[in-house]
Amino acid sequence: MVKCSKSEVQRLKTALRWKIPTMQRERIQMVLLRESGLTQPAIAAAMGVSLSTVNRALKPKPNGGRKHENMTLAEEKALLARFAKRAGAGEMLNIHDLKAAYEQAIGHATSDSTVYNLLHRHGWRKLMPRPFHPKRHLAAQDAFKKTAFLML
Repeated sequence: MVKCSKSEVQRLKTALRWKIPTMQRERIQMVLLRESGLTQPAIAAAMGVSLSTVNRALKPKPNGGRKHENMTLAEEKALLARFAKRAGAGEMLNIHDLKAAYEQAIGHATSDSTVYNLLHRHGWRKLMPRPFHPKRHLAAQDAFKKTAFLML
């Protein structure tokens, strides 16, 4: 259990004078009672609540972090290292290849945005559109260029 500094205890005492919700006020009171040296059962008796309520109130709340991660950062780095050599040599990274490798590593399908977030997280920023459509028809493009201004 984390101990509060004197300045934190003073701020908690000041906060009790504010208009705050009842649940928050009770939690502050429990923390102050713990800081004054009472045990959890004594705090539960003094506050008129159960011991589990006191334990929940005194347990530090986790905040932030990647709660729904598929891979750790180290595993992601190792996955990207396989693609870094080709990307460093000037080749374009195909997102579909990376997504297939990522899905194989985690064992289930995922969205494109997950892979883009992975790239952003590791500083891979340059996304480029493909230079031309794979099903383009050059003859139709040339014909359009020759007749486009005639229609105006």
